[in-house]
Amino acid sequence: MSVKLQKWGNSQGIRLARHLLEHAHIRVGDELDITVRDGCIIVVPLKRIRGKVDLRKLVSRIPAGHAAGENDWGPPVGREEW
Repeated sequence: MSVKLQKWGNSQGIRLARHLLEHAHIRVGDELDITVRDGCIIVVPLKRIRGKVDLRKLVSRIPAGHAAGENDWGPPVGREEW
């Protein structure tokens, strides 16, 4: 299949046929990982989490010795209170 790179606003893009997306198990709104290897653009769907998430499994993936910290988001803006 041959497609043409087109300009959309300040970006460039290609249109992908529905059957290509179906074969790659990609749907509109999915997050994708895009890399370049040997001059080829590789598009891979990120793993989707479906259903419930087990908090214990997520916490078990935190590296040993990881020190959590606070982020300073700057002074309040508008009417928010800190």
